[in-house]
Amino acid sequence: MSKGRLDKIDVAEKFGLFTQQWQGKVVAEMNGMYVKLARLEGEFIPHTHEAEDEMFYVLDGELTMRLPDRDVTVGPGQFIVVPRGVEHMPVCPRETKIMLIEPKETVNTGDADSERRVEPEWI
Repeated sequence: MSKGRLDKIDVAEKFGLFTQQWQGKVVAEMNGMYVKLARLEGEFIPHTHEAEDEMFYVLDGELTMRLPDRDVTVGPGQFIVVPRGVEHMPVCPRETKIMLIEPKETVNTGDADSERRVEPEWI
């Protein structure tokens, strides 16, 4: 699906287009927000988004969100919203497929200076 086109999105088909992990791929845009699909495995980096909230919806696998005061484990059909300003670190013991909904301006590594920073890519 190209940007701005009204059509259905086949999530399984979109996941078949990429294998990279920790690099959310944009599949839709609405109200200044991106809808992204991502494959995650292992640990990301601790980071904070000062101006943006993020929603992580688990489609397959298991995501543990490490927060400063606790860990929250999220399974298929569940999601977590990380409010702006909260340090978090996603961790997945095995490959996990997620859908992210976040403002277009959101940088994947937040305030952390990291080589894992990527620009949004449409698929």
